[in-house]
Amino acid sequence: MLREDFSNVIKAVKHPAKVTIAVVKDDLGKNNLITLEWFMRTSINPPMFAISIGHPRYSYECLQNFRFFNLCFPSKEMKDFTLLCGTKSGRDIDKLSVSKESWFKGKLAQLPILKNAVANFECKTITQIRSGDHTIFVGEVKYSWLSKGKKMLFVSDIIPK
Repeated sequence: MLREDFSNVIKAVKHPAKVTIAVVKDDLGKNNLITLEWFMRTSINPPMFAISIGHPRYSYECLQNFRFFNLCFPSKEMKDFTLLCGTKSGRDIDKLSVSKESWFKGKLAQLPILKNAVANFECKTITQIRSGDHTIFVGEVKYSWLSKGKKMLFVSDIIPK
């Protein structure tokens, strides 16, 4: 066991990691999607997820004004869409409009449910915690959606080796 720089050690333990897409809405009602690797379950009863978003991100701004998010777990067939959501800013483009992803309005806050995702969770933000250059948003799951037979997309599927 050798002492190493954090960036080297985290690379060694980070994969395989799941990837998710958070769907949020700005104060004008425009949807935005952001690809995330930093998320986790935080409670069984009630069911809750936490997502971590950097302060300069458009999605951070959206969550300050609209306290709901959907957490969508993309399928392997959503690789290109997942890359789009993680590399383009919603300030500049409407990611749903430029893609061919199918969706419908959710029940909780009318945020998009992605039809090709393995699972979608509709969450109401109940608290947030500043964590360095990110904020952790904790959401209580109000509705859950599942597409049976879909294969999960992992970070290693979208990042070149």
